Amino acid sequence: MQRMEFDDDLTACAQIVERGDPDRFAATMAAPVEARAVLFPIYAFNIEVARAPWLTQESMIAEMRLQWWRDALEEIRTGGTVRRHEVVTPLSRVLDAESAEALDRLVGARRWDVYRDAFEDAEHFDRYIDETSGHLMLACGRALGGMPEDVAMNAGYAAGLVQFLRAVPELEAQGRIPLVDGRAEAVTALARSGLERLAKARAQLDAVPKAARPALLAAWQAGPLLELAAKEPARVAEGQLQISEFRRRARLMRAALTGRI
Repeated sequence: MQRMEFDDDLTACAQIVERGDPDRFAATMAAPVEARAVLFPIYAFNIEVARAPWLTQESMIAEMRLQWWRDALEEIRTGGTVRRHEVVTPLSRVLDAESAEALDRLVGARRWDVYRDAFEDAEHFDRYIDETSGHLMLACGRALGGMPEDVAMNAGYAAGLVQFLRAVPELEAQGRIPLVDGRAEAVTALARSGLERLAKARAQLDAVPKAARPALLAAWQAGPLLELAAKEPARVAEGQLQISEFRRRARLMRAALTGRI
């Protein structure tokens, strides 16, 4: 893993993550300093892409914003001249071509956010979570030295599902239909599927190099929050999918110390 100094760009990336994704900011701050320098540009990129569709009511402009990021990733992927930008510049130093391709699929999946169409079916929903969160964790794992794809995709799915379930009330307030089936029993089944994916990731943690384990910290709350959603699915619609601050901090500290999520 290439050692990077915290220059103005990296500091800007950290500030973007702190403002836009407090949970991933906390997870990154629990990682070694050298890992933070890798994770902050990737997470800042993710925030910028995730909010691009919501900055305008014009679908064409939103599409153009997403295309800007796809073009930047193509510059990184091909190894050519990369545009100067506080996120893109440090991002270009941590991504390889394969990771750039994974993140391009993430940007492509975010086109769902531009429009108001519901997911076509459960497979479409799962693909969205895999591409927006699984590929994010895969890129982080690769940038930190390598991680088995199955581990990254399964842990990333669990982490992404939690984030999506917590966003359901806001998505509904925006006139979206976030869930294929919003009945309590369907939410319970969805949470259990996330727990199954998380269990698969946990079963393969020994195959994850120590240097890459900070990428998994983003999933540190996935277990208890998915268990809570499975037991009390009404919390999703009520916007009450959360654990106590004490338990939250304790789990993060344990994950950082043991490398286990």
